[in-house]
Amino acid sequence: MCEKQQQCPSPDFDVAMRAIVHPLRREILKWLKAPSVYFPQQSWEVELGVSVGQITQRCGLSQSTVSQHLAVLKQATLVEVRKAGPFHLFKRNEATLEHFA
Repeated sequence: MCEKQQQCPSPDFDVAMRAIVHPLRREILKWLKAPSVYFPQQSWEVELGVSVGQITQRCGLSQSTVSQHLAVLKQATLVEVRKAGPFHLFKRNEATLEHFA
């Protein structure tokens, strides 16, 4: 996430709108807004992010399908991803979401 708004690249409105038009991607953003509520079984602190596996388990779709949806959200800069060992952890990019709000 950018520390100063002036240094952040301006997110593309059309890309973001296409990303959130899908209901599952909106649900994922909702889940990531309150990760401790939606992912209480996660073994590490949810403030670090939520794993693809946890999101997959919650929505009941294949990991490849969930990964594709997360890639769309990442491309739109609506989520951030960090790698922790073998896991990719996702969390909302609040700066981008505030920009569109």
